[in-house]
Amino acid sequence: MKILITGGAGFIGSHLAERLLAEGNHVHVIDNLSTGRLDNIASFKDNPNFKLTIDSVLNRDALKKLISKVDQVYHLAAAVGVKYIIENPLLSLKTNIVGTDNVLEYANRYKTKVLITSTSEIYGKSENVPFKEQDDRLLGSTSISRWGYSCSKAIDEFLALAYFREKKLPVVIVRCFNTVGPRQTGQYGMVLPKFIKAALLDRPIIVYGTGKQTRCFADVSDVVGAFIKLMNTPECEGEIFNLGTTEAISIEDLAHKVRSMCNSSSRIDYMSYEDAFEEGFEDMMNRIPCLDKIKEYIGYEPQKGLDQIIADMIQHYEK
Repeated sequence: MKILITGGAGFIGSHLAERLLAEGNHVHVIDNLSTGRLDNIASFKDNPNFKLTIDSVLNRDALKKLISKVDQVYHLAAAVGVKYIIENPLLSLKTNIVGTDNVLEYANRYKTKVLITSTSEIYGKSENVPFKEQDDRLLGSTSISRWGYSCSKAIDEFLALAYFREKKLPVVIVRCFNTVGPRQTGQYGMVLPKFIKAALLDRPIIVYGTGKQTRCFADVSDVVGAFIKLMNTPECEGEIFNLGTTEAISIEDLAHKVRSMCNSSSRIDYMSYEDAFEEGFEDMMNRIPCLDKIKEYIGYEPQKGLDQIIADMIQHYEK
């Protein structure tokens, strides 16, 4: 098939492109390289079935031309990372909302199937874990920048479902929970690569808040495999799916685990959210998905545990 990946030079997008190329597809990537990197696609950029357009999903003309020529669109382009979103609130909102609207408009024009990537941030401050796809959402004040990201991705979901219900556009929505793996950068706040790089350099590992907050880390290879199955299963159209793992760990324990696996002498320091991000910053204490639905629809089971994920990332960054 001919496939377009928006944000395809990013961490997840590049792994998805690599997998789709390995399966014999023609892959075209559009990425403005704001958080994506050319290094991410270096291993397959010369594949004759691969093309790259350096541009934004806000460029309607470029997007129209690309979508008119493909069979499927994986829409991954978005503002990502807490640090990036806080530092670029206006661009983040426009990229997420207007960019998704552009993708859906042209996909509908050519009736091209779309997979929309959403986020666990959708659930906000809710403590009703594990989160189920139909759960209510609990968000903080509009004066706190991070909740704008959650709201923007919720609008993306509303838009996608409206196109499905009114226009019969085939869409699938996936809420990702902390995807990690080689190529991920800690530059915009992603915790695991930041911890690993600090530990390998014997620099302080910085834990935000108390460190008691829990997260579940899914390997990128499991995630992109699920993307492809979801996209190619007709029963998934018009549905929302959590995607990740249920193996939870506190951030404090993660820091100790990384330090141990890296044989590091790094000390573990604590920093307040206000010092790290902005005054009044709020975090989600627990972020654990219910995976019953995605298991029912595509038989999804994570293949890599956290220790193996960390070992693979350590090997990648040591190179």
